[in-house]
Amino acid sequence: MSQQSPDRSTSSPPARPDASMSLLNNVMDHSLDDGYAEASARRRADGSAGLPRTLKSKLGLAAGLVVAALVVTLGAAEARISAPVVAKEREELIDRIDAETEAADTLESEVDELRADVGERQRKALEQHGGDQGQLVALLAGATPVQGPGVKLVVDDAKDTDQGGGGPRESTGFADTGRMRDRDMQRVVNGLWESGAEAIAINGQRLTALSAIRAAGDAILVDNRPLVPPYTVLAVGDGKKLATAFQDSADGQYLQALKESFDIRTSISDQAEVRLPAAPSLIVRTAEPKAAGSGAADTGKGTS
Repeated sequence: MSQQSPDRSTSSPPARPDASMSLLNNVMDHSLDDGYAEASARRRADGSAGLPRTLKSKLGLAAGLVVAALVVTLGAAEARISAPVVAKEREELIDRIDAETEAADTLESEVDELRADVGERQRKALEQHGGDQGQLVALLAGATPVQGPGVKLVVDDAKDTDQGGGGPRESTGFADTGRMRDRDMQRVVNGLWESGAEAIAINGQRLTALSAIRAAGDAILVDNRPLVPPYTVLAVGDGKKLATAFQDSADGQYLQALKESFDIRTSISDQAEVRLPAAPSLIVRTAEPKAAGSGAADTGKGTS
């Protein structure tokens, strides 16, 4: 029985797992482009690769380095020279500010001296032409210091001045209702006058018939002088009656509403004696004294 010889033919080798990625393999095996590789090989062959080797190229590189060093040196030198100039200009500006501030302080002192001189001359004129009622006229005009029983009213802004809401000042448009405003101080002063106060001063500023309470930003001005909280209002009058009458008045209730609604701090107390300074000046530009004997008969009772 014939036997068949075994099949000795060799099978083809198995395919590579990455056979389908021939392009990627080529890129990884030849990371440098053939053209760049040939050019690099030529430069290495003729010695032109790396730093310049000819004398001309070396001189050019040295000249470039020298120019760069000169630019840096000149920049540093210019900065070093300009620094003292800037410092000198700054010192001159500071000296100028100090000089102007000193001049302003001097002018302010002169204004205060002139204001005091005018007030003294007014007081003397009132005493000279006021007859028996000279002192009373000077008192009513605020031209002389006064003392006597009265009340002390201290008003201060709220600790948190960023409150909002309705209340007595709902329609005023003030965003910061925790602050005392000029119109609030006006109501306080008017309430004290109405309650029987005979003389009033706010933070040492004596009020007269021509006094104005205004606002400049957040500051309250009395006769164009800014006040700083807390505001201390001194009023001469019958202490207990004055305090009670003010608290019961509409303006006293208004101040109480500010305290309850906006935490504005207030305190009032009757005093055995308060002292008020004289007003700086009382300048009348339009009013003239009425001629004696004209109009209504003089009753001789004077001003009360």
